[in-house]
Amino acid sequence: MMPRAVMIENVRGILSSTFEEYRGIIIDRFERLGYRAEWQLFNASQFGVPQLRPRAILVAMRSGISEDFDWPTPSDEKPPTVGEALFVQMSARGWEHAEDWREKANKIAPTVVGGSKKHGGPDLGPVRARQAWMALGVDGRGIANEPPSVEFVGLPRLTVPMVAKLQGFPNDWAFFGGKTTAYRQVGNAFPPPVAKAVGERIKVALAGNNMPEMGNDHHLAVL
Repeated sequence: MMPRAVMIENVRGILSSTFEEYRGIIIDRFERLGYRAEWQLFNASQFGVPQLRPRAILVAMRSGISEDFDWPTPSDEKPPTVGEALFVQMSARGWEHAEDWREKANKIAPTVVGGSKKHGGPDLGPVRARQAWMALGVDGRGIANEPPSVEFVGLPRLTVPMVAKLQGFPNDWAFFGGKTTAYRQVGNAFPPPVAKAVGERIKVALAGNNMPEMGNDHHLAVL
């Protein structure tokens, strides 16, 4: 296809020394195809997402365009806490302890994990992750079908829409399939606010370049 720009997202681990040779191979192949490629690490929390979620992003642009590309600047504003982000949903069924829970959930979320086919059904990850969620007043052993009821006692579980909120998805974003399938879509997602921030910088670079157009399908490839 030879798109004018490519954006690839991966977990932070790909930037470790273990994968240095592998990253070099990727950069080299892009260069041989006429692209300039560069990796960057961002935390989702730097773009208003109430979750840490560090992600490695590679942007490759064809020669003649790459000079116009600049990485987005992270925001100085603190993202909302888990309690602030989820209070409306957590209190949707009139849970009488929702306000107390909001005060306890006073930090951003740990990186959302789980939902992998390898690990079974939807949950918020292994023991260490669940302990981090417990400190925020959340039971990470599973995903609930609905918010807690009026007289619910104990640690609430998050619903799929709640986890989607912590990933930065708009409230009206549609996920398909049952709870496990939908959670896998959410849990493995690239937070939209981060993708948007990088994508907008790519758009600026493309708009500021006068290279011949190749059709709408050849502007950007996202992997």
